[in-house]
Amino acid sequence: MKTGGKIFLVDDDQLIIAMLSRALRHEGYTVRAETRTEAIVDKIHSWRPDVLLLDVRLQDTTGIEILTELMKKETPLQVIMLTADDTAETAVKAMKLGAADYLTKPFDIDEVKIVIRNILDKVRLQEEVGYLRGLYSEDFDRAIVGESPGIKGLVAEVDRVAHAGVSTVLITGESGTGKELVARRIHRGMFPEEVAPFIQVNCAALPDTLLETELFGYMKGAFTDAKADKKGLLEQADMGCLLLDEIGEMKPDLQSKLLRVLEERKVRRVGGEEEIPVEVTVIATTNRDLSGEVDKGMFRLDLFYRLSTFRLHVPALRERKEDIPLLTKYFLAHFASKYNKKVLKGFSPEVEQRLTAYQWPGNIRELRNVLERIVVLQDTETILPEHLPVEIRNPQERARVQESGRFILPDSGISLEELERDLILQALQKTKNNRTLAAKLLGVTYDTLRYQIKKFGLE
Repeated sequence: MKTGGKIFLVDDDQLIIAMLSRALRHEGYTVRAETRTEAIVDKIHSWRPDVLLLDVRLQDTTGIEILTELMKKETPLQVIMLTADDTAETAVKAMKLGAADYLTKPFDIDEVKIVIRNILDKVRLQEEVGYLRGLYSEDFDRAIVGESPGIKGLVAEVDRVAHAGVSTVLITGESGTGKELVARRIHRGMFPEEVAPFIQVNCAALPDTLLETELFGYMKGAFTDAKADKKGLLEQADMGCLLLDEIGEMKPDLQSKLLRVLEERKVRRVGGEEEIPVEVTVIATTNRDLSGEVDKGMFRLDLFYRLSTFRLHVPALRERKEDIPLLTKYFLAHFASKYNKKVLKGFSPEVEQRLTAYQWPGNIRELRNVLERIVVLQDTETILPEHLPVEIRNPQERARVQESGRFILPDSGISLEELERDLILQALQKTKNNRTLAAKLLGVTYDTLRYQIKKFGLE
């Protein structure tokens, strides 16, 4: 379990320092005490306490002056003022400057403990609310739908892993299979009764230097734009889960730093020297063959073994075709309700047959996008073959295009928008979601591709 937190004491009374330090350490807090005020503001911010107990009357300065300087910093800080003045004037001034509370001397030690505990509980509650806002609010976006043996076996494994409370998990599977849903189920299984952080980052979406500072954080002055200390995602996910999406895109140098965190459970910020303990479950996902990447020298063998202790594979949709009717009805009902459309009778038998026969290279994400588009664009009680994208409606025409290398306009016509979407999807799949390479394959600029990806909902 994580300890109560870090408490910084500033008071020139040695007896008070000794009494508070002993009592708070007994409660499980890490305590640092200072009686001298030289460079005290820098000392406080470099140590990053959870709570600061600050005496109002000090030999060389006042607590109010120190508080004023502290509040100029961008890093949030919880400050409790200690004062021998029982008038309201000092307390009001301190609270206006940003103090969280104040205690009047002589104080009862139990009162100090209660005030600190209440402040920490309030801070943690605020953090939890912030994390909740980042989570999906609808069960629709959290459900793993399916009755096939493959998906039932996966769900059973996921629940066992979550119940065990393991520290690292690797989730493999093609793009669009639902690896994030599996990660979220692990998170909910580990923390069923309390709100805990679930933070995710796409390793393919950030340059190496930015990914490093995002993961590990940085200290003020570590580089030109580092104007204040910043917690990394590993620290932010403390006592919760961090999802590293597409970890196969991470460069070897950064892999070695991640491995050290997984083994030692400590983080060192960029530009910092202190090692910060973290209790975080790291869930990594990839659509790559990591063992093949190890053979190529692109992925560290030791990190691969560390992640693969608990490995979960999400099957492709074409490997669980018996789930397609259930999934299509599930998506149809959701989007019909969301967009207030009258899709009452569902699919014609021919549509059901074509949906099941199609190979779904984009997996569940592609199926979901297809159903959402049909519901939005069509005003009908039954989905008919002509409502389907060309690659599903007439796979033979798609085969002719692939064989000839030249698109042949079918007699029945085509949706140019659907063709454009399909080509973008193919380019992303061929390049393993590398948007720069995909843009080159399509002969467009990177910005144009980004716009099209957003337009067609292929993020």
